[in-house]
Amino acid sequence: MSEINIAIVDDQNLFRQSLALLINFTEGFNLVAECEGGQHLLDRLANDSLKIDVAIIDMDMPGMNGIELNKLLQKSHPKIKVIILSVHVNEILVTQMINTGAASYLAKNCDKNELSLAIRTVYKTGFYFNNDALKAIRNSGNHRLQTVDALTSLPVALTDRETEILKLVCQEYSNAEIGAELFLSARTVEGYRIKIINKINCRNTAGMVLFAIKHGIVELSL
Repeated sequence: MSEINIAIVDDQNLFRQSLALLINFTEGFNLVAECEGGQHLLDRLANDSLKIDVAIIDMDMPGMNGIELNKLLQKSHPKIKVIILSVHVNEILVTQMINTGAASYLAKNCDKNELSLAIRTVYKTGFYFNNDALKAIRNSGNHRLQTVDALTSLPVALTDRETEILKLVCQEYSNAEIGAELFLSARTVEGYRIKIINKINCRNTAGMVLFAIKHGIVELSL
């Protein structure tokens, strides 16, 4: 696997610098930007032509907070996968950030192994949801999963093939792996993924998984 280019955005100097040390000493990780705020990152992207694969963003920052920065990145730099790192972990915030394009949401007190796993998984599959995030998604809007009822009351109509592909996406299959499973080309699978994203009005793979969990299409283990 090639190196993962990572940016850190956090206004707390000691935390940001400690996280930078962790990234720099982890094999396969390449720290390309260490920013004290959202505007600093946007300026670096505009002026330095940075290639960023994963951005680790704090939620609470003066000036431009993580919510605002995430929205701007989704609009102007959609290929950057965003991991939110926050002291606030509640159902509304988790689902809001994933709905607006974040690929993962972690508590700031997570351990270094989980953060490393999240970075690698987000880079590979486009999403990483731990138990806290899964619980938040399941409980969002007081939603109670009843698989049969959920499938018959989807807000959009998915074809059998689209549902099949969505389930495999949730199992972290790549386009090539889905194609091999369903005897389709990777290009055809990508076409289906784009159709699904457009149908359910989400932004990326994390949004697809969020939709599938909320509507009982898949049951991911806690």
